Amino acid sequence: MEILPTFFLFFLFIYLVAYFRVFRNWDPKHRAEASSCFISLTHGTPAVFMAIHALTNTQSPSFDAPNSLSHNTVLEFSISYFLLDLLHYIVFLPSETLFILHHLATLYVFVTCRFIVHRGSFSLLVLLILAEVTSFCQNVWTIAGFRRTDLPVAGKVFDVLSLPFYAFYTVVRGIMGPFFVYKMGVFYMKDENSIPVWAWVSWMIVIVTAILVSIVWVFDHWTNWFRRRNYQAMKKVA
Repeated sequence: MEILPTFFLFFLFIYLVAYFRVFRNWDPKHRAEASSCFISLTHGTPAVFMAIHALTNTQSPSFDAPNSLSHNTVLEFSISYFLLDLLHYIVFLPSETLFILHHLATLYVFVTCRFIVHRGSFSLLVLLILAEVTSFCQNVWTIAGFRRTDLPVAGKVFDVLSLPFYAFYTVVRGIMGPFFVYKMGVFYMKDENSIPVWAWVSWMIVIVTAILVSIVWVFDHWTNWFRRRNYQAMKKVA
């Protein structure tokens, strides 16, 4: 039985609590952004544990194996989150084209796997783990970043988390992710692959693009981090 509506209402409730209670005193822009991070916190880490549980109970761990009930549950959990967060960006931050496109592409892959192809979830759940295992650190870092200029403790949290977060993100998204995607591509190109060509080709395009964007994103942040470190070192010398 599909539980997509239940998950969607759950994330909607969390978002409303964050927007009207947790961050009610924040300025409007950061209030909406922080609320988005808040629902991301309630999705990311639980999704990792849900996916791990589903994968460890997989009878036939193959890239093209039929979706199990537990696999579909995780997919619907994530579909609900990305759908609500997509609505958040459309309503509050319509100029954030990159995030909107990312959510649309992710929804396309998850929805087609869950409701059309009905197989291939094994590889997507592994990718979900790799994508969301950094979620907690990233969202805390992001929320702290919103207030680092006017709240000293937020600035300290942001500075302390930056280096380990960038390093963790680089290993997961820059090394582990591309390696697993390569293994996926090798498997999908085999003749015995039972996933429709249109599906796996479009999935690979979306996934490879997401990996490249992630690498560019973290590289840009590494550059800014080293620039700030050099600037601070020069100020001390002066």
